[in-house]
Order: sequence, then structure tokens, then C-alpha cells
Amino acid sequence: MVKRAPFLKSRYSGYHHRQVPQEDTELTHVGPETPCGEYMRRFWQPVCYSDDLKDLPLKVRILGEDLVAFRDGSGAVGLLELHCPHRGTSLEFGLVGAKGIRCCYHGWLFDVDGAILETPGEPATSTLKDRLCHGAYPVHEYSGIVFAYMGPPEEKPAFPTYDSYHRPGYRMIPGQKYFYPCNWLQILENAMDPVHTAFLHTIVSGAVFTDEFGVLPELEFAETPVAIIYIATRRVGDNIWARMVENVLPNLQQVAPIWETGHHEHPFSGPMMSRWIVPLDDTNTMLIEFRHVSETAGVVTPDWFADPSIMLPGQLGADTYEKGQRRPGDFEAQVSQRPVAVHGLEHLGTTDRGVTLFRKQIRSGIRAVKAGKDPVGLFRDGGAMIPTYCNDTVVRVPPAKTLELDKKLMRETGRRLAEGYIAAPPLLAAAE
Repeated sequence: MVKRAPFLKSRYSGYHHRQVPQEDTELTHVGPETPCGEYMRRFWQPVCYSDDLKDLPLKVRILGEDLVAFRDGSGAVGLLELHCPHRGTSLEFGLVGAKGIRCCYHGWLFDVDGAILETPGEPATSTLKDRLCHGAYPVHEYSGIVFAYMGPPEEKPAFPTYDSYHRPGYRMIPGQKYFYPCNWLQILENAMDPVHTAFLHTIVSGAVFTDEFGVLPELEFAETPVAIIYIATRRVGDNIWARMVENVLPNLQQVAPIWETGHHEHPFSGPMMSRWIVPLDDTNTMLIEFRHVSETAGVVTPDWFADPSIMLPGQLGADTYEKGQRRPGDFEAQVSQRPVAVHGLEHLGTTDRGVTLFRKQIRSGIRAVKAGKDPVGLFRDGGAMIPTYCNDTVVRVPPAKTLELDKKLMRETGRRLAEGYIAAPPLLAAAE
């Protein structure tokens, strides 16, 4: 565990607080041979959108490794080590052909699985290409996103299929891809911090979502078979609005609709978005998403949400530094925590229970991999639908006699709903 900075108890005592502790490298470092990096490599990770792969190779960086992605003339997708094994030229300048990718320097040709098909210039009797392979990773395309498995080949799991992918009345489309210059964990932890929606996205910067988000919620947190959800309940007239956002281990977040007001009763609704927080390296992160769009345009999900070129509000950095100071969003709040947030300087409170619990889950997964075990969230049955729990639910429950009793009523209502959903996942039943 990381060393903590001194707990200051007197005013004007900054002199005693100048030394910055090290970051929690067990949770934050993702390169090869690091504990978290090896953990992340046990899961399928998004690399890019399918539409990113046209006639030119795509240079990508994932988990501290520089790679090249491409689609050859047969339609096969490859993900190879970036530098040619002959003389080290980058394959981002390679020639994508009918089969594989050819290095621009000396013409060596590589198949999507790393097999070397041709070594022009070598004698006809050379067996070099038969004895050598180039580094490559397995890929899987699903609904417009290219995923890669970068772990030990013998440990490759089935590609996971979540129930939110097969939601009646909805279609799934690729959304936005964007980048934050900071560590992955401080971005993903944001999903377990529901208080920030009331403050950052409403009180500070105006109602980025709906006005009802400005009410501080009553909070509960619950572990699920795939990770964790928060349960944020708010009173809206005679209704209780229970918002449940989830993290799915290791780095998928599912976000409930941001256009909810809580004024109209409705049952479990499912997520508006499935978004991966993908570490490029220790201090750079890619956010890449599926959007869940209702088949009847504009009825359940707004029309703008079906346009993947439109960014969700509050996600990107402001145009200027001054605008960022006046109306900060998630980008400013998360990136300004330092390139890697220093846990030894934090003073976590009651509302941070979800952050604490999620870190514990990640640490447990890392240590399970080190012990040679499958971590929670990794599923090997390729035919199984995996249940998820993100949603908004609005139920009619008239207020209790006092404010304190009503707060208790909200928490109990949210907890009962969550327990029922975990016991019998609604989307899983609908998908089946």
C-alpha cells in the first residue's frame, strides 16, 4: 500500500505537506509485466472503431505497447507490433494489400496472425520466414468496435456478451472516441462518485444534464457479479427516482440516461451507454463507447443521441483555459488530479465508499491473476449472456412525515430495487 502524506491539523501548515507520496503503482501502472497491466491483459480490450480501418494502417497504443491495426483486402483485421522485425521500420507506413501488410522499407509481408508470408531480397532457399513470426494479437469485431486480447495465448477467454447488447426495443451504435491525458483509474472511478453529478454538472457549471440532477442524492453501493453499482435516490414529488450506474470489471462503465427527470413512473430502463476506459499507458487514456438507441426515434432516447458525431455534454475539455475555469467538466476535474492521482494525498469521506470499494475490487483482481486464478468479471463460457444492472427506475412512493425518515425511505427503496435486480436481472430475462 502507498505511504500517506501527513494529516494536517493546523492552519498555514503547508510547509509540512510538501512531499508528494508515490502513486499506487499496483493499481495504476499498466505496462507489460506490471501487476495491473497483466490483469488488464486477461480481458478483451477495445482498440478502435471498425470504421477507423480503411486503406491505411492505424497506429495505436494500448497498455503501454505500440501497435499497428489494419484491415487487409480479404476483410481480415490484424493487430501487430508496430516495428518491423527486419530493420525496425514502423508498419504505420506499411502497404495494406489483398492479404496482410507489407513493410515499406524492404517489402516483408506479414499476415494478420504474425506469420511472415514473404521476405523479398532473401535467397529463394531462405527459410527465415518459415522460422520467424512477427508479434500479433487476436482480435474480435463486435458491433463496430475492434477488440483485442493481449494476454497469454493459452489463457484467452471467450468474448463477453452482456445482456445490455441484446436489449429489446434498442439498437447499439458506435459513439465517440476521445482521449484524456491522465491515468485510467481516476477516470473510471468517476462512475462511482454520484455526488459529482449534483455539484460539478449542475451547481458549478449549470444544468449540464437535467435540473433534477442538482439535488444531492441519498447513496447506497452494492457489489454485483460483474463489479459494483451505485444507487442514488432522489425525491421528485411523490416519486422516488433510483439511478444506478455501474462499473463492470475491469474497465467498462455503463451509464444510465442523463435526460431522466424522475417525474414519470417507469420500471428498470437499462443503460444509455457502455463506455470503456482503456489505458494507452500510465498517463494517457482512450474513452470509446457504444450507445444504446431506441428503435423508435426520439421517443425514449432523444434524436441527438442517435448522431454519433454529437458529444455527450460535459466530457471534453473547454476551448480555452478561462472557459475551463468558469465552467469545468469531467475533463478538467479528472485530468487536474495530476497525470496519475496520488491516493496518499486524499482524504476520502462517506460519499467515497464506491471509490474505495471499486479500488478494492481492482486490487483483488490483480492479486488473483498473480496467484494464477481467474479474476472476477472474466467469463469463459462463450455462450452465456452476462447480466448487468445499470438503469434509472422511477417508482411512486409518497414522502414520509419527516425529512430524515424520507431520506431513510429513499435509501431503503433504492436498496430493495437493486437487490431485486441482482437476484433477477431484468435485461437478462428480456434478452433470453
